[in-house]
Amino acid sequence: MSSNRPHQLPSFPVPDEHAPVRRRALFSKNNAGLQSHHVQREGMSGVGISNRRRKLGDDSLRLIDDLTNRPVDPLFSDARLIQHHPSAFSIWSTRIIVFIICIAVGFLGSLFVQQLQADPRKAVRTSLANELTQLTDQLQSTSKDVSDLRSQIEQESQGLTDNTTSSTALNDELTMGSVAVQGSGITLTLADPIAASNDNSGSLPRENSSGRIRVVTDADLQIWVSLLWRSGAEAISINGNRLGVQTSVRTAGETILVGVKQIQSPYTIEAIGDKNALASALSASQQQSLYDSFAEAGIYPQVSKSDDLTLNAADPSDVTYARRAE
Repeated sequence: MSSNRPHQLPSFPVPDEHAPVRRRALFSKNNAGLQSHHVQREGMSGVGISNRRRKLGDDSLRLIDDLTNRPVDPLFSDARLIQHHPSAFSIWSTRIIVFIICIAVGFLGSLFVQQLQADPRKAVRTSLANELTQLTDQLQSTSKDVSDLRSQIEQESQGLTDNTTSSTALNDELTMGSVAVQGSGITLTLADPIAASNDNSGSLPRENSSGRIRVVTDADLQIWVSLLWRSGAEAISINGNRLGVQTSVRTAGETILVGVKQIQSPYTIEAIGDKNALASALSASQQQSLYDSFAEAGIYPQVSKSDDLTLNAADPSDVTYARRAE
């Protein structure tokens, strides 16, 4: 270390293995231009300092020397030489892009929340209900066309067969319900209680259990139909649907079906036959227990006589396996 520079603190040389990989751009030549940052007294000579003896292998002295003469990291000094100031265009373009992204995220989030709050099952139920209505209308139209065609066939066949054969065929068709009939008879009307129509639970209970309201069931309709057949009825229809040899009255879920057609309250049962005998067989005096059970549930059957009833033909059914015995 040279003692000719009184204001220069002596320092130890940095070993090659500890030398920085990247040299500082501002102080890359040597350490000659560095000035001491220590305050010195007036008249203080650097001779005494230069005569101080240090132990070269002392790591603590090397650390003190580095902190005193090289307090700034070389990489930090290099970074300070590079000063980048973004332009006004880049600043405003970044702000605009961030604003557009925020608007898009908010819009998509509102759509997502709206989709979550919407009930997709409502649209599905509406679509299925519309489809069922269309199919029901199509089925009724097709059934009407079939009945009209059968009537035309009957009219054409009357001129091709003798009277005995036509009379036998007509009686068979009347018995099977394949042709429309007309005559005197009675009309029985059943309706669900008023409390059932005011039920807002979305279901139609059909059992008198757990406090649920009792309504007219398929079993009730079957009882009245059986009484009519037993009393001599020749043709019966429920809500305009003729009962044939293969027509059933049953429940599908909460819906009563006559064959494949849905019916609902009020239920009108029309029967052609001896109106006095049929009305007497279905009167309250003859069916006291049945009327009492219905009265407890708020159901009151109404029977009326009629001199002229017209019942349509029953829906035809295809015969696949049955054939005439020889």
